[in-house]
Amino acid sequence: MTPAHLFSREGEAALAATMARRPLLAFDFDGTLAPIVARPQDARIPLALARRLDRLAQVLPVAIISGRSIDDVRGRLSFEPHYVIGNHGAEDPAVAGKSDPDKLDGVRSRLRSSSAELEDAGVSVEDKRHSLALHYRLARDRERAQAAIERVVAELGDEASAFGGKMVMNIVAAGARDKADAVAGLVRRCGVEAAVFLGDDVNDEPVFERAEPGWLTVKVGRDDPSSRAAFCIDATEIARLLDDMLDALARADRR
Repeated sequence: MTPAHLFSREGEAALAATMARRPLLAFDFDGTLAPIVARPQDARIPLALARRLDRLAQVLPVAIISGRSIDDVRGRLSFEPHYVIGNHGAEDPAVAGKSDPDKLDGVRSRLRSSSAELEDAGVSVEDKRHSLALHYRLARDRERAQAAIERVVAELGDEASAFGGKMVMNIVAAGARDKADAVAGLVRRCGVEAAVFLGDDVNDEPVFERAEPGWLTVKVGRDDPSSRAAFCIDATEIARLLDDMLDALARADRR
């Protein structure tokens, strides 16, 4: 079922009901809070959004759950969320030991043996310890780059799995925690009964698919009718959503 627009009567009622329960607020980073850019190292959250997030973090638990490493994300924030979880959910300080970066050593070895082919095709390899990312946004011939990546992925053994993204192929250890695991863990950790999660990409779909009662899931972008999110918004509407969250909290406090 195609996600409904959040700024509809149905969506606004669902948001108001969820905010009244004082939920965890969890956000993806790239493509959700930070616009997609040609060079990943240039990604930042616009200051206007960061100010709203900072205000929300003063009254509710706020989390960033990203495909980036925790250190990478923290260096790009101009506000302080309560939680940052990295590597698509696999890197969480509170569950240390659940993800072993050494499990990807076999994949690292195969990538080194294919490095010349990948580099020639315009693919850059990013090792984030708990996951690997094969970027091809800057490749001159993206079809060639994708073909080179597919040859590498075809050789993955049972120790790893791969999933696509926006101009990237991600590789994680088999059985690694994903973003749905991360949200569920944070809900328990915070002692709340509800959560709001915003994401825009393939690695956010596990949250949408496995959302528990009390979770409000929102896909950023209205170009994927197959998404399992309950609602969707345009990227340009995130500021409006954060304002609505703040307004809902203010109304609740006046009661």
